[in-house]
Amino acid sequence: MASPVEEVIEPVVQNTTAQNLGRRRFSHDHRNLSPDEIDNLMSSSDGRPFLVVHHLPEIKDEGIPYLMPGIPITCRVDNTEKYTTRSKVRVGTLYTVWLTHGQFHWTVKRKYKHFQELHRDLYKHKMMLHLLPLARFTKDRQQLRAMSEEMPSLHGNERTRRTSSKMKYLEEYLNGLLENAFCRNDHSMLEFLSVGALSFITDLGPKGLEGPIFKRSGGHRIQGLNCIGHHQFCFRWSRRWLVVKDSFLMYMNRDHGNINFVLLFDPEFKVKVGRAYTDTKYGVCFENFTRSLVIKCSSYRQAHWWSHEINRLAETSDFVKVQRFEGFAKPRENTLTKWYVNGSGYFADLADALEQAKEEIFITDWWLSPEVFMKRPATENHWRLDEILKRKAEQGVKVCVLLYKEVELALGINSEHSKKTLMNMHPNIKVMRHPDHVSSVVFLWAHHEKMVAIDQTVAFVGGIDLAFGRWDDSQYRLTDLGLTKAANSETQEEPDGDTGENGVADGPKPSEPDKETEQNPENLTGNTKLWLGKDYSNFIRKDWVQLDRPFEDNIDRTQVPRMPWRDLSAAIHGIAARDVARHFIQRWNFTKIFKNKYKDNFYPYLLPKSHCTSDSLSFTVPGCTKAKVQVLRSADRWSTGTCENSILNAYVHTIENSEHYIYIENQFFISCADGKTVHNGIGDAIVNRILRAHREQKKYRVFVVIPLLPGFEGDISAGGGNAIQAILHFTYRTICRGENSILTRLAEVEEKWTEYITICGLRTHSQLAESIVTELIYVHSKTLIADDRCYIIGSANINDRSMLGNRDSELAVFVEDEERVPSIMGGEEYQAGPLTLALRKECFSVLVGAASDSSINIDDPISDEFFFLAWNSAAKLNATIYDKVFRCLPCDEVHNMRELKEYSSKECLYDSDPEQAKEELKAVRGLLVHFPMKFLCEENLLPPLGTKEGMAPVGLWT
Repeated sequence: MASPVEEVIEPVVQNTTAQNLGRRRFSHDHRNLSPDEIDNLMSSSDGRPFLVVHHLPEIKDEGIPYLMPGIPITCRVDNTEKYTTRSKVRVGTLYTVWLTHGQFHWTVKRKYKHFQELHRDLYKHKMMLHLLPLARFTKDRQQLRAMSEEMPSLHGNERTRRTSSKMKYLEEYLNGLLENAFCRNDHSMLEFLSVGALSFITDLGPKGLEGPIFKRSGGHRIQGLNCIGHHQFCFRWSRRWLVVKDSFLMYMNRDHGNINFVLLFDPEFKVKVGRAYTDTKYGVCFENFTRSLVIKCSSYRQAHWWSHEINRLAETSDFVKVQRFEGFAKPRENTLTKWYVNGSGYFADLADALEQAKEEIFITDWWLSPEVFMKRPATENHWRLDEILKRKAEQGVKVCVLLYKEVELALGINSEHSKKTLMNMHPNIKVMRHPDHVSSVVFLWAHHEKMVAIDQTVAFVGGIDLAFGRWDDSQYRLTDLGLTKAANSETQEEPDGDTGENGVADGPKPSEPDKETEQNPENLTGNTKLWLGKDYSNFIRKDWVQLDRPFEDNIDRTQVPRMPWRDLSAAIHGIAARDVARHFIQRWNFTKIFKNKYKDNFYPYLLPKSHCTSDSLSFTVPGCTKAKVQVLRSADRWSTGTCENSILNAYVHTIENSEHYIYIENQFFISCADGKTVHNGIGDAIVNRILRAHREQKKYRVFVVIPLLPGFEGDISAGGGNAIQAILHFTYRTICRGENSILTRLAEVEEKWTEYITICGLRTHSQLAESIVTELIYVHSKTLIADDRCYIIGSANINDRSMLGNRDSELAVFVEDEERVPSIMGGEEYQAGPLTLALRKECFSVLVGAASDSSINIDDPISDEFFFLAWNSAAKLNATIYDKVFRCLPCDEVHNMRELKEYSSKECLYDSDPEQAKEELKAVRGLLVHFPMKFLCEENLLPPLGTKEGMAPVGLWT
């Protein structure tokens, strides 16, 4: 009986997508290669280009030789071994054949009979060509005239009976054949040499091991993907070509050129030999975290040879060892990297990098808006994301996109629209969505990581989705009614500009509001808006709807201010970028196996590039600096097929080992483990580090910046709704309410806790038409900076969902400066890391208003002058002014729902005396406001049990 899993693992060769034509425009890839494309795939003296990986069936159809044309292949036969034949009487000889082809070197072990079989097959093909007097075989017949018809013989004269002479004889014989163009490209010769379509691709590293095997069906270690019986009668054996490279193995259908499965090396990788492990005579079992693959060999010797050689290759791989923080990737020294604060610079650099793509583009996002503009203001569609990807796909670049498949009743990000929009543009654009909530029984958790990898050479990682509402700059504008002509050129250049007292640039003056609510995407000539259509957003006022109509405004921009978006990301190059790409490849291949709809060949298996060629950078992001970079992640069996929580481990380690300060900027702050509702120990590490500083009587600072309100739609003047209140409950539980909170556990320091920790949000104000408006700045960052020497930037929030590993999937980078520059810390000379120091100063200068007031000194982050005056006094003053002028929420004056109602009904200063309000606002400095610790402190903010939020598991909120 054939295993039903076989259809999941190995798609049938013919196209199986006809049934899906109604759902996607393209059902297969373009298979016709132009002559120029064929030349590009063949012409290389250093090895084949990586794009060969994506054209294996076409290469098979076009008859492109596996060996590189014009590059000689030579052999040396030596190092004989003795083995016992099946008769256990006669002892045979095994020859080691050393082969060289260009820069590639490898060995094969062959018996004398294999040389004879090779000669027999070549002679057979020669006879067939003579019997087929077709003109197209004329050249082959001419080449074969030089081929000797004499069978290689090791018997007869004295010379051939000596071992050394036998090896020399076979070497001369084989080299003679390899000088013959027909013989060296014959199928029999290629199998004798263990050569395949992937042998000489430079970016796959050394040639590795190859050969024909029989593989057994099944073998998944994912529940539900194997035959229920798991009995030997359920197995099916298939002939495949096995390829082993320096960090993975795979098998393919040699007849059709299709890759059937890829198994990445990981810490669980093992090779086992024998019937006890394989239920098969001469069987070999390969295992990693997600799969066990069983192959059948022809002899005991061959089985042990595969085992020994694969183990030898795997032992050199970084990925079979658990790395620092129990992660999958090592810290990579001398990595070119760059940080981004806000989306404007990030989007622009990413757009330029996408334009440089030659082979592959990998994208994974929690939410992706195909219509988002990467450079602004947009006066044409050239820099729109979907147009960039379409342009690259038309140039032959393979674009692979992984999207989170949301529970549609709970989220309105419409990933189906994103998928259809991109997939209908070009067959080179492939989009997968994951998970299938019913079949995988995953309803609560999400793919939350945000990542782009280009040619597995440059990668972008952080908190910024390629989606609406994410683009912003340090001016954090609240309005966008179109800019005046004079201001437009300034905006394009993104100047620091003249800033007001609150550190926010006065910037371009608003023109008269447009009468149309929808921008014509086909004609953007003269456009001066920065946020078009749905991109202008205030999701607490109104969440996104109708995303399939992207250029219609979601809110009235003449009445409602937008909510600014603060976020951080990073660019990395080289080996670290390949680590990011490997993570994507692992997720992509895992999703292809797991979801039946992706089993056809339209969705390819992806292969990771070798680290040995990672120093060859075809382009670099401008403004990068070298540092040590480690890629971290949160991953689980449901999301990636493996388990890891290295981001949490890195956070705790960094906090525990920090000497002077930590700066946390995060969308959530839910921590302090109690073993029941919250399990991550980041808050506990903060408490312990502060207590250690207090006991040692040493200066130590903790800066925490979080959003003033959670990012859910709701009217905070009426309580905000159950979702907002639920997040507020667990945030306050972390900070100051309950026995597990940070401030409660700092009782030992009494009122001196304010000398160690400060918790703030961000707010700004502007003029909209004739009114002054205010809005919080939504902090979406996921960043930790420590001691001006290292930082973490990624997609992981400080909560259990992101940190535990077995919930949401996340990705981050841990960056450590390797160089030092003179600085100051605690009033003393200090050696800081240049990259981290610059990042901390960029953050602090905008938040405290130093960008507009040179008298504010941010050089020493832990000095009393900075901590108490520049930071805390400004945050307190700003909060007081905003409360006085606008009666902002949340605030410390409101302790219960009754007071909330009364507070919201009172007239604010701006309504009663607009001129006085403007005068008060001139004293605002920077963006900081203290986070209100007492807001609704007399209320139980957990959702009522009778509501849908109350019936949801607590883990949904934590």
